Amino acid sequence: MLKNYLKIAIRNLTRNKVFSLINIAGLSLGLTCCMLIVLYTKDQVSFDQFQKHKNALYRIQVTMPEDKGTRTIGSSNAVHGPGFKQEIPEIQDVVRAQSSSFVVKKGNELLNEDILFADDNFFSVFSMPLQYGDPKKVLTDIHSIVLSEELAEKYFNTKDAVGKTMELKIEDAFESFVVSGVAKNCPQNSSVQFKAVLPFKFQEARNWTDSEWLGFYMNTFLLLHDKADYQVVATKMNRIFTRKLNEAGKFDDHAKHITFGLQPFLKIHMDNETGDLRNGLGYGSSPIYSYILSGIAIFILIIACINFVNLTVARSLSRAKEIGVRKVVGGLRKQLIYQFLGESFLLSVVAFGLAIILTLMTLPTFNELANKQLSLSYLLDTKLVAGYLSLLLATGLIAGFYPAIILSGFSPVQTLYNRTRFSNKNYLTKGLVVFQFALSVCLVIGTIIVYSQFKYLTSKDLGYNDENLVSFSVGRGGSSKLDVIRQELENMAGIRTVAAFNGNYNGTGAKIGEKEISFGYIGVDDQFLKTLQIPVLKGRNFSKTYPSDPVQSVVVNEAFVKEAGWTDPIGKEVNFEWKKQKLHVIGVIRDYHYASLKDTIKPLLLTQDPSYALGAIYAKLDSKDIPATMKAIENLFRKHIPFMPFEYKFEDVANLNRYESEAKWREMITLAAILSIFVSCIGLFGLATFNAETRIKEIGIRKVLGASVTGIAALLSLDFVKLVISSIVIALPISYFASNIWLQDFPYRISISWIYFASAAILAMTVAILTIAYQSIRSAMMSPVESLKRE
Repeated sequence: MLKNYLKIAIRNLTRNKVFSLINIAGLSLGLTCCMLIVLYTKDQVSFDQFQKHKNALYRIQVTMPEDKGTRTIGSSNAVHGPGFKQEIPEIQDVVRAQSSSFVVKKGNELLNEDILFADDNFFSVFSMPLQYGDPKKVLTDIHSIVLSEELAEKYFNTKDAVGKTMELKIEDAFESFVVSGVAKNCPQNSSVQFKAVLPFKFQEARNWTDSEWLGFYMNTFLLLHDKADYQVVATKMNRIFTRKLNEAGKFDDHAKHITFGLQPFLKIHMDNETGDLRNGLGYGSSPIYSYILSGIAIFILIIACINFVNLTVARSLSRAKEIGVRKVVGGLRKQLIYQFLGESFLLSVVAFGLAIILTLMTLPTFNELANKQLSLSYLLDTKLVAGYLSLLLATGLIAGFYPAIILSGFSPVQTLYNRTRFSNKNYLTKGLVVFQFALSVCLVIGTIIVYSQFKYLTSKDLGYNDENLVSFSVGRGGSSKLDVIRQELENMAGIRTVAAFNGNYNGTGAKIGEKEISFGYIGVDDQFLKTLQIPVLKGRNFSKTYPSDPVQSVVVNEAFVKEAGWTDPIGKEVNFEWKKQKLHVIGVIRDYHYASLKDTIKPLLLTQDPSYALGAIYAKLDSKDIPATMKAIENLFRKHIPFMPFEYKFEDVANLNRYESEAKWREMITLAAILSIFVSCIGLFGLATFNAETRIKEIGIRKVLGASVTGIAALLSLDFVKLVISSIVIALPISYFASNIWLQDFPYRISISWIYFASAAILAMTVAILTIAYQSIRSAMMSPVESLKRE
């Protein structure tokens, strides 16, 4: 019996090649999307599950006031972990982690490497296996270093590099570090990521650590004892923090609103909000990405299953006689159900096999879009295989159940006399088409919104000119030569202006009257505003004609003035109590976006404080011969700073890279929209075929009575146009609501215009009409003799 079912199923699939190919193509596309998302989700949920102490590990978090709200960061200070452990018995162990960039010698070549500083218990607390070396001893010597297999191969052409020496640039000289261990490369589903590890004791020996309880710049992990309540531990941490600040006389209004907490280690990866200071952690991932991707994949699979149902029912009339004969000769309805379900599962198996091939082919592109390194072999396990088999069975059952029930219920008398009919209303089939097209229109509108927002982010005026603006660092050892380098650059052909700054925007706070405010803080020279072309709105810029500027004066932005509540800011006092210094405002500059447009412009203060070392340069180039100019800058750099690699960035490119995530989502949702429309059109084609089959006699009679081909084609298309219009009406409010939710995450965003919705509606209507046109015209051109002979 099974052999007979299989033989008939294969015969029917090969006989109807076009329908079979369309069904297989639709199902395989839907299954491919689901397979990719299953891989993605499996990778997400498997993060850090291999850690032995995963349920007892926590990261210290700090919540502090910011812009009339609060901000939580996953960072702390060198003193916090050991200080808490000393007084809280529930804490079993503490691991501090801070990453830093070092220049490393490789023969005559100089390379930059990110290296992690960690406590000597790092490899005992975290399950990061060593290929060579003792996990309890590899970080005990302050001049030891642990390499990953990747770095060991890179520098020594072997994984067994224990005992070999690496030279790292420490301040102005190179120092030797002995390889004490080689660790296996970090798993890609690990939040902890490193290529090399140095002992944290080296930092302490050089007095690089900050003992202030109000500093937050590194990760600190706590390993708690069994049955310890981490919320109780957090309460004790806050008591200790308050006492320590009171003892130091620093428990001011700002500090009163700072609270400590503990974040479970297993939740770090899915928390991208507190990932601004990673220090040895891979970047997190927002859960919303998994939800969106999963939703898209499920939608496309549902659309594919709907198509299967529509196409199977549409070609069912051609099998009516087969069903009638089977019933006349004694075939039972359940046998017919088995037959049609068998065909469904056979088609699903073929589609599943094709989907695996498509998954392997598209995986590199998907990895690039999702910023992953997924592979079927990497995630292949019993649960995953079981999940794929369940997906196969569910698809076959869902896609084949409804057609099997409908087809097996045909009356043998009616079918043998060619009198089988479906209701013209056919609400379920039409409803499914409306549903799938509504999903497609939603995705199209989403694509247009994402494209428009991305264009807005990358073209909005930033408040300064980033065109042909290049920056590079001279490093700690190059600060003493900065003035010489700057002078030579100013005299170099191809360079318009040159400015020095401290390299990044730090956060700090100060008192304005009785009010404590937080703001960005950057050290600059008197050419900084001119080079970035930032206008001074009130007062003046720093100037060499005012020798007191470095110790008495600051320049602030408009946001700072607003936060301080000033109407006339020039001459106002900024009180830095923490360094016992009072400075006065000499100028107000226009607000400019020194961070991405995903953040509001924060209060900013510019200073020439002599203790704030300037270690980076901005150079504004002309556009004549940029490659030659960059080569000249590199030669100058190597002349003055021979022991550092020359690394630079163009600000316009760096600003564009800030929206890499949005760019990837733009590509991903565009692909999803194209797939959904394509698969939906397959369903529409199926419904057009179904409609034509059920109206054969009507078409024949109309042609006999003189109806034109154009009139009949328009008549056949009208019902589908109504369906597409219905789907657009349903999709518009849903899309508007979803778009508003997505755009709320951007403080600077587009206004949602009716043009976006009209464009999507026109596109959907055009594609639908083109899809319907072929079948409608084909049916309208059929000979009325052939049409009426079928009765």
